[in-house]
Amino acid sequence: MLGRPIAHSLSPVIHNAGYAAAGLADWAYSAHECGEEGLAGFVAGLGSEWAGLSLTMPLKEAALDVADEVAPVAAAIGAANTLVRLPDGSWRAENTDAPGIVDALLAAGVSIVDRVSVLGAGGTARAALAAARDVGATAVTVYARRPGAIAELEPVADDLGLTLIGAGWADVATAADAAVVVSTVPKGVADALGPTLVWRADTVLFDAVYDPWPTPLAAAARAAGCRIVSGLDLLLAQAVRQFELYTGVDAPIAAMRSALFSAAAARSGL
Repeated sequence: MLGRPIAHSLSPVIHNAGYAAAGLADWAYSAHECGEEGLAGFVAGLGSEWAGLSLTMPLKEAALDVADEVAPVAAAIGAANTLVRLPDGSWRAENTDAPGIVDALLAAGVSIVDRVSVLGAGGTARAALAAARDVGATAVTVYARRPGAIAELEPVADDLGLTLIGAGWADVATAADAAVVVSTVPKGVADALGPTLVWRADTVLFDAVYDPWPTPLAAAARAAGCRIVSGLDLLLAQAVRQFELYTGVDAPIAAMRSALFSAAAARSGL
């Protein structure tokens, strides 16, 4: 796994638990500090034993530049969180965040929805747009703190065939009227929103934050009867897809989930 900073990541816990449970004794997953300026050199120096790389901030856009080919969803979003070594030694950029959000929503009982609200307009919001399309939405309302951020998402929405409705942060109280609300903002930003939103009991909230948990936003939604999907659910779902891309075998999801949630509980002192 590459990124900066990287020491906090729970991804090694998930993947290494998966390798152990699947009997892949020769496989290992480790974390390496790497910034954008060092990514091309790092990839070029890898031996043939490397099956893939997981990428976190700030490398998700730079990954497209070092890949030999780019999967359609990564191209549409403009970001990749995964590089997979192909049989000929070349690298393919994939994005498992977007399908991971879909997997996590499906596990929470979401099927086909018409209206999706996204809080925030950064990198995770790009994956949320792709996920919204894949659960049936044709239009997505994005609530941004920075007005110019909406314009930056318009090419992504166009590539995905979505209608993008931009809204200011001052209007965020209306977000909970959607079937699915996806919060992509950093820790603390949405803490004050919970009491201001008029939650529908049939709304599903996906909150990308998982430390601390529950967030005040998630706690308010749960108190209103909403189903909740956490950032840990996404972390697991996207890792499962990465695992299968790297290894070509079915992921031992139960073992990976148990390791992740145990590590998260230990970190939070629960």
